Amino acid sequence: MAASPSNDPFQNIRPYHDNEVSDVLNRLIHDDEFITAITQYQFPRMAGAFGWLLKPAVRIFLAQKADDIESILDFQNFVGRYMTKMVARTTTRLSCTGFENLEEGEAYLFVSNHRDIAMDPAFINWVLFQNDFDTLRIAIGDNLLRKSYVSDLMRLNKSFIVNRSAKGREVLTALGQLSSYIDHSLVHDEASVWIAQREGRAKDGNDFTDPAILKMFYMSHRKQRSFMEFLDRVKIVPVSISYEYDPCDRAKAEELDAKLQGGEYQKSQFEDIESIVAGITGNKGHVHVSFGNVITGIDNPDELAAEIDRQIIENYYIHPSNLLAAGDESDQIDDASRALFSARTDGMSPSAAEILKQMYANPVNNKKKQEETV
Repeated sequence: MAASPSNDPFQNIRPYHDNEVSDVLNRLIHDDEFITAITQYQFPRMAGAFGWLLKPAVRIFLAQKADDIESILDFQNFVGRYMTKMVARTTTRLSCTGFENLEEGEAYLFVSNHRDIAMDPAFINWVLFQNDFDTLRIAIGDNLLRKSYVSDLMRLNKSFIVNRSAKGREVLTALGQLSSYIDHSLVHDEASVWIAQREGRAKDGNDFTDPAILKMFYMSHRKQRSFMEFLDRVKIVPVSISYEYDPCDRAKAEELDAKLQGGEYQKSQFEDIESIVAGITGNKGHVHVSFGNVITGIDNPDELAAEIDRQIIENYYIHPSNLLAAGDESDQIDDASRALFSARTDGMSPSAAEILKQMYANPVNNKKKQEETV
């Protein structure tokens, strides 16, 4: 049973409960900005001139669908139908390894590399769902939730909020609440959690864990148990996700180039939302998800970060795009792959194009460095 607001210490950050679904859907259906966004997404060419006609139809359609949604599971099943179409339209293949490392019914803290705002947890969720595992609770920064309807949609989809906008004394309070919620999810609710290995996407293709994230995990445990005991309790599993093509690669490269050339980059107001849409709708080629082993026997955050990095880099699936960018001309790379990768940099400045290539090359280089140190 859902906790009432008066005794729910996580109400402002947690996903919605089943008994809140109806009210949230009703709020979304009456949100003009949400209806406009859906209309523009579904009918990009007609929404401008015929929005006055299309928006009421979209609202009626969504209201009819909402009548059949009474729980979070119902909502995820509804979203799942669109996920099936998205996978078919925007990927050439979706593969997965490492399921033998997971036990059905166990709750895990999945710590993954981070390339795409929405699609990283979505693909991990999808392969879990396809293999009869429960879906994840997903950590998402409040910087992505400037629109109330985006927050509602994310929390309906089992996302919880990471308060990155906290300042001063609020920071420790927010981190403590987040640490407690993650532990509550894993141990009390027996629900797996996904979180990125560091704040923000790895726009340069270097997948390294921020130990501060791991220290946050431990905050709610430090007075009760040792670091090793905490680690045994939360069952951290590193996850590698690799995209043959990143739909946001050009935007990432141009941002990094702007910072390199001018020292700063001013993000537009809704750039994160635009990145979410581009990541969902853009061509991704072959996508691979790899689950690592549960980590045990480590007694400090820095060593834990190093082990997460080791597994993520070791399990990262190397695509032809990565090999081409790294100058590793394998005989298995065909002319079509060469042409597709070459087209990624069409029209870009030489400096931005070089950054894009390095973005794809870094996973290869990091894997080689790791192999050399073994």
